[in-house]
Amino acid sequence: MKIIADDKIPFLKGVLEPFADIVYKPGHTIEKDDLLDADALIVRTRTQCNSNLLEGTGVKFVATATIGYDHIDTDYCKKNNIYWANAPGCNAGSVMQWFMAALLQYAYQNKIDLTTRCLGVIGVGNVGSKIVSFAENTGMRVLLNDPPKADLTGSCGFLNLETIMRESDIISFHVPLTPDGKHKTLGMAGENFLQKLTKGTILINSSRGEVVDTQALKNTLINNRLSAALIDVWENEPAIDLELLKMCSVATPHIAGYSLDGKAKGTAMSVSALSRYFGLPLIDWYPDEIPTREIMEITIDARKRSYQSVLTEAVLHTYDIISDDSALRLNPAGFEDQRGNYPVRREFNAWIINLKNDSRNYKQRLRQMGFTVLG
Repeated sequence: MKIIADDKIPFLKGVLEPFADIVYKPGHTIEKDDLLDADALIVRTRTQCNSNLLEGTGVKFVATATIGYDHIDTDYCKKNNIYWANAPGCNAGSVMQWFMAALLQYAYQNKIDLTTRCLGVIGVGNVGSKIVSFAENTGMRVLLNDPPKADLTGSCGFLNLETIMRESDIISFHVPLTPDGKHKTLGMAGENFLQKLTKGTILINSSRGEVVDTQALKNTLINNRLSAALIDVWENEPAIDLELLKMCSVATPHIAGYSLDGKAKGTAMSVSALSRYFGLPLIDWYPDEIPTREIMEITIDARKRSYQSVLTEAVLHTYDIISDDSALRLNPAGFEDQRGNYPVRREFNAWIINLKNDSRNYKQRLRQMGFTVLG
């Protein structure tokens, strides 16, 4: 068996070699000629798996080590008996960490009490559900919008977009990129959507860049209808809009889901799916060890402090989002390199908090966010 794999998928090298010939290449350079005698393909979002790539090849199986799969032409795969698999939920904890770091950093800089704000969550899947948990844990009011889920489960608990736009102080997108159909998300946050937002709204996007229209977002920021945009994903990546970059309050190079924990889960899910399809004995494989820092303990003094203040210190200790923001602003042309050589980031469950003077019992709320808290 021959497998072609993106060379930036972590923990994969050495795993499949006992069972297959495996060739590693940068994802954006994988071509049809590479696949002529290949049986399987393991990719990330930079490889467009469509007829242009797959037609006339030997590929029977495609896995993407990511939640999103809009880079896979699933209709083509179905028609041509090519099995495909994604990794749903693999980096949900990582995206939640990014979201919390971005919002808490912005709130700290601008002295915003989040308990007085309303968060509108558009898309309540694996990631969106975690964002809801964070918001409720923090004491925010939360509004939900997810038409596909409402169709499946009933509309109870879900609101229409007009209500979200009217009542939310903060709006965050957690939707797949759907180019057409009843639940189209391509360009859903266009001029019409953005102009209807309550003045001063904060917009956050860590889903797909094409969900938000770049020019419309710039217009809305210029006209001061939005107070801030916190952006991880961009139209036309890696050639992102430099004007928008300057306007954003937080800007990162599509790395929200790039914790090592999320990457490990995505790789493991791809290996498992491939093993099921080809009958390999790796269905339960998982990396033996995930690299970490030497010290993974945080000491926080909670004396006379709000929960938001304590949570902000904890989250920003685990993830220095300003470092990612600064790197992108200094070198936007290095977008892909910053993604491909992303430093070690571990999720909350890898950290221990030593909480001092916890007279208001913040321990339980921190544990709900995934931290291990002593005492």
